[in-house]
Amino acid sequence: MTVTLERPEVRPAVVYHGYTRAMADTTIKVDPAVRDRLLELARERGMTMRDLVAQLAEATPTQEELRQRYEATKAYVEEHFLGRPYTEEDEKAGEKLWADVVAGRIGEVQ
Repeated sequence: MTVTLERPEVRPAVVYHGYTRAMADTTIKVDPAVRDRLLELARERGMTMRDLVAQLAEATPTQEELRQRYEATKAYVEEHFLGRPYTEEDEKAGEKLWADVVAGRIGEVQ
């Protein structure tokens, strides 16, 4: 892509070179259906596919980030709710509670 400016004192080659130096493009090969979906999602949000992919990458945590969140949450629960270390029994009880909520066995207030 070449940009032509109306101001004669700025050469288009300089503008193009400055742009490409600041923005490195990488090609990601995806199936046409994936490409079309990304394009549709980007259009719905009023953004480019480049911006959509950047937003998705920024919003998706890595395994290390998830581990750090888990450790921080665990430390908070231990300090503010349990007053003791979080145990495997606590984890099992939490999983059972969540399963009961999802199944509709608890959670309604009469």
